[in-house]
Amino acid sequence: AKQSKAKQAMIMSRQHLHRALLTLILLLATTITMHVSSALTAPKIITQVSPPKKGSKAFPQQTPHSGAHFQHSHPSPQYSHTTSTWKSSSRRILQRLQFLRNNNKKKKKRFFEGWYYRVTLLPDDDEDECRDRTSFVFIFSIEDPGHTQPKSNLSLAACQIMGPNDEYMVQAHPDDTKFWAWRDQQGLGCTFEWSDECLDLKKVAAIHPDEWKDHVATGFQMLPESLQGKIVGHDGSLGGVMDGQGVPGECSWDIAITPRSGWGDYSGEKSNTNGKKANANKNHHRQRSTAGWLASFPVFEPHWQVTMADARASGTIQWKNKTYTFEDQPFYAEKNWGGAFPLSWYWAQCNAFEAPYNNNLAFTAGGGVRQIPFGKTEELGMIGIHYNNTFYEAVPWTGDFEWNVSSWGTWEFNGRCTSGTRLFEAEMRAVCDPVEVPGVDLRAPTKLDGLAYFCRDSLLADVELSLWELQFDDKLKDYVRVACIVDKARSRQGGVEVGGDLWKQNNEGNCGGWKASSRMKQPMKAMVKLPYLFEGVRGRLISLIRRR
Repeated sequence: AKQSKAKQAMIMSRQHLHRALLTLILLLATTITMHVSSALTAPKIITQVSPPKKGSKAFPQQTPHSGAHFQHSHPSPQYSHTTSTWKSSSRRILQRLQFLRNNNKKKKKRFFEGWYYRVTLLPDDDEDECRDRTSFVFIFSIEDPGHTQPKSNLSLAACQIMGPNDEYMVQAHPDDTKFWAWRDQQGLGCTFEWSDECLDLKKVAAIHPDEWKDHVATGFQMLPESLQGKIVGHDGSLGGVMDGQGVPGECSWDIAITPRSGWGDYSGEKSNTNGKKANANKNHHRQRSTAGWLASFPVFEPHWQVTMADARASGTIQWKNKTYTFEDQPFYAEKNWGGAFPLSWYWAQCNAFEAPYNNNLAFTAGGGVRQIPFGKTEELGMIGIHYNNTFYEAVPWTGDFEWNVSSWGTWEFNGRCTSGTRLFEAEMRAVCDPVEVPGVDLRAPTKLDGLAYFCRDSLLADVELSLWELQFDDKLKDYVRVACIVDKARSRQGGVEVGGDLWKQNNEGNCGGWKASSRMKQPMKAMVKLPYLFEGVRGRLISLIRRR
């Protein structure tokens, strides 16, 4: 009997042990299942890029106004800060004097900011014919942003793209809170639609380039040395800008950027050395405001800044199911901001010339009718040339500039710099056959209609550029050419544009065109010229000190 009871007790203890082991196994299995399930369903960690420190530069060639000017409405707290106190105060003072230009105080003032990026693919004998004279342009813009109520019915975040053969694609969204931008460097973007729909990503802005395409279904992002995007839009030459108003189309891009020239001299040497060389490099690397230092204030409208006159781009662009892969191709960047584009304007640009100027020459030229204080307007034009790391700038406050531009087909410029230590003359001519290269109508910010058709562009103009050194001739009492610096540099990939009244002339069949010269009025001319006068005095003082 005792043996039987012991045996039963042993059996029961084994059963309890088995049950305990089974329970433990079930608990472990349940725990592992829960961890695996949570890992699969957990939100993805997004590596965001924080805005740069105030006053910092991404690279030595960074120009003034590379950062954004518009009032943010993006929900991220990182983008809620405003400009510096002194700038804010000056803007408020000038805004209070706005009645001098517009007596309607009740109406909110229009504001836009837009960025223009161009990639030029040079012809390659090893590539197919589709690569010949191919360029892409990415235009990002924000219209009437901010928290002011009531909201403007013209608020819009948009992306326009020009592709091969001057084709055109667009995608836009009326929610301006989707758009973000940095204040101190060229960083901006907009997410039309996220890939992770189940997550709350409204406060997410700049994303690390390696992760951007994993989280964004449609949108774009520009950082100082990268440009990424994907749009699912439609043919911009048909219908409006909103979804479903044209023939559907897609474009995606992933591009790495290496800056070379901003808007000023750059030697290519590092500027963080010690001693006298550091100061010399700092001065040599100084970049200029394209429209003069008064562009920091709402005096002239619209404002214009070339941010990268020349750079190199490597990456891929997929346009309508065709993939373009490239390395070290010419890249260009500029921006505008203000109330609206000018009443009339012209523009030309090229940084993809034939040998021997295929790796060291870039120019941008433009002009138009812009507003100035007291309800006045003025006609201005300029040309800026970067050649072998040296900047040649012919602007109304240091010389003179003349232009002869047709409503479409011909752009002729002559600019001279007759003030300062670098005296020169430049001539540029760009042409495109109106039948073979009719261009494409693009949208630009307008005062009453927002983003609307207002200009015509092409990336297929034939360009010829020459540059001479000037010297004053006492007998002739004028400046004469003494040495040729650039001799008829040519390209078949020039970018050209006409807008406003010139664009209207072309659409109406009027070939009158526009022939004029810059006439910058006082006292603005003297004020804009001040930094150049200081530089001249400083240069002479340094020369005298060195002689002693």
